[in-house]
Amino acid sequence: MLVKKYLRLFLINCAAIWLLAKILPGVSLSGGYQGLVAAAIALTVVNFAIKPLVNLLLLPINLITLGAFRWLINVLTLYLVTLVIPQLKIAAFLFPGYSHQGFIIPEIYLNTFWVFVLSSFIISLVTVFLVWLID
Repeated sequence: MLVKKYLRLFLINCAAIWLLAKILPGVSLSGGYQGLVAAAIALTVVNFAIKPLVNLLLLPINLITLGAFRWLINVLTLYLVTLVIPQLKIAAFLFPGYSHQGFIIPEIYLNTFWVFVLSSFIISLVTVFLVWLID
């Protein structure tokens, strides 16, 4: 039962990282499927082993901010994965802007920190959606 849970979350992390590399121009994944599997394994291990410890260490700040600090914990875990896995690179990029029927998002330069924040948000969103879809 426990192996099934880890395998499921590994596959979900694999899909989330693959989708992230396809969506964001600042995220590059080299090494083909081996790099993808290594990054997914690292993200799964970090989420199960290191993230609870970081949550415990930052619990007072998280309580004071009523949980608003949790996004930084997700960014920190993603940063740890990029330190361990050299095939996964997250770098700054220039968003070219978007315009559709009067809705305009101007051109903006996203530095590395904001790309990590956006990447963490996309991984969380894909993970929650796929877990909901499977259950």
